[in-house]
Amino acid sequence: MTGKRLWSWLAVALGGLYFLLPLLGMFDFSMRMTRGEYSFEAYRVVLADPQFQQTFGYSVVLALLTIVLGILIVVPTAYFVRLRLPGLRPVVEFITLLPLVIPPIVIVFGYIRIYNTSSILPLTGSWWGTNILLLFGYATLSLPYMYRSVDTGLRTIDIASLTEAAQSLGAGWARILAAVILPNVFVSVMSGAFLTFAIVIGEYVFAALLNVNSFGPYMVWMGGNRAYEPSALAVVAFAITWACMGLMQLFTRFSKFSTARR
Repeated sequence: MTGKRLWSWLAVALGGLYFLLPLLGMFDFSMRMTRGEYSFEAYRVVLADPQFQQTFGYSVVLALLTIVLGILIVVPTAYFVRLRLPGLRPVVEFITLLPLVIPPIVIVFGYIRIYNTSSILPLTGSWWGTNILLLFGYATLSLPYMYRSVDTGLRTIDIASLTEAAQSLGAGWARILAAVILPNVFVSVMSGAFLTFAIVIGEYVFAALLNVNSFGPYMVWMGGNRAYEPSALAVVAFAITWACMGLMQLFTRFSKFSTARR
């Protein structure tokens, strides 16, 4: 048993070094912008860049809108499929997994072909149309993660009994979803939301091909035109992703703690 535990810890240590050493090297390089000393000058330059502030703020707003759209689409769908149409669950699950199989570049070229300026819906011909198209594209990319999170949350509750109890009190479908189902799967929704946020913040293909100046293309531009700032920007992007993962774990543990107290 001791030998197996030793090999397990050794495997964990090697895996940790495999992931952490490149990040430590990148962080070390980002601190060398000022010759002869370690400093956060590269981070100061990046964070003070107006283009960084504009692209990052735009991506944050777009990520929040994508989360709202994903919740509005996924929660009712997963709820009604589990409650009324359980036979369609394999079909719905297959559809939600398609964005993992179809490359994003194929999806975005399909959008451009269907919604170009010569089509019935020329969404690519205006700023608002392009942003709407990008919003739905990101909602498509995040669909597997949001649906899986919500569906997992719905498995842990008795939605049939909750629905019957709410209907006996006179609640309609909208009130049942908003006041009964959503609070019970809130942690699962937040898990999908954090994953969606991390995906949208760094997404490049959709934004670049739709000619949108978001955070993903900005990181690529920075990587091709600067020396130390790209490493600092990559560290910031990793920190954002890790923060999303940490918040997801925090919400999950808080939910378990609340359930245990009840």
